[in-house]
Amino acid sequence: MPQSLLPNYLRTYRKRVGFTQAEVAFLLGSETAGQVSRYEHFRRVPSLQTALAYEAIFRTPVRALLGGEYRKVESKLRRRAERLIARLTRGQADQSTLRKVSALRTITAAAPA
Repeated sequence: MPQSLLPNYLRTYRKRVGFTQAEVAFLLGSETAGQVSRYEHFRRVPSLQTALAYEAIFRTPVRALLGGEYRKVESKLRRRAERLIARLTRGQADQSTLRKVSALRTITAAAPA
């Protein structure tokens, strides 16, 4: 059974570096530490721009910082990829379809993060 992940590890990384929430908020361009607190307590998911800023601040890939969120997205993607494979393989498969199915099978076969 896969290990259960927290939605994110932003607080862990912030504490490891020694930044306050206000300092991280400043780096993110936010007026107050409240937004950082909401991210750290799983009340909000950071935007792509904010997630990339966190990656730059902590020098850690977004998928590690947002482990549980990444796992949820990946799981949904796999299910959709499996459904698309089923759709594409119903009829006669040409070269284009075979390439697509190959790419989709790579997605569905990838080991969980």
